[in-house]
Amino acid sequence: MVEGLGEDEQRAWQGLLAVMLVGIPQVERTFRAHGLVHVEYGLLNALASNPLRLSDLASVGNVSISRLSHRVSKLVERGYVRLRPDASDGRASVAEITEEGRAVIAAIAPDHARALREVLFDHLTPEQTAALADAMQVVGTRLGACMDGRPQSAREAPTC
Repeated sequence: MVEGLGEDEQRAWQGLLAVMLVGIPQVERTFRAHGLVHVEYGLLNALASNPLRLSDLASVGNVSISRLSHRVSKLVERGYVRLRPDASDGRASVAEITEEGRAVIAAIAPDHARALREVLFDHLTPEQTAALADAMQVVGTRLGACMDGRPQSAREAPTC
């Protein structure tokens, strides 16, 4: 119990802790079986839509440039991502997913969705899911996360 929190705040916090400490490790098994960690799977999913400059990929992935560099290097080594110079700015690099990268996320996606449903969504009504989505979007945005999946430079009005 966290002193100073109201009853609903306590219940929300305890539920969030349970999801983070028990549920997320269950979900992570879906990509660990393929040699990936959560952030790498997220980066591959971000690149599945279109190639991104590394700075934009860091923004979309909500990771620091140094963490991104380490993770992208691993994805390049595995053949899931390739880097190329940015045509408009030779100093910048663009990451793009390879066919091998597409194949691995396609292989993981059904198990990942199943695990998310088992851990979270199967326990909620559609109304509760919508309320949770609304609440988490607000919290994530306020924390500075890029909640719409687009890099800051691609947004009309910056939201994070």
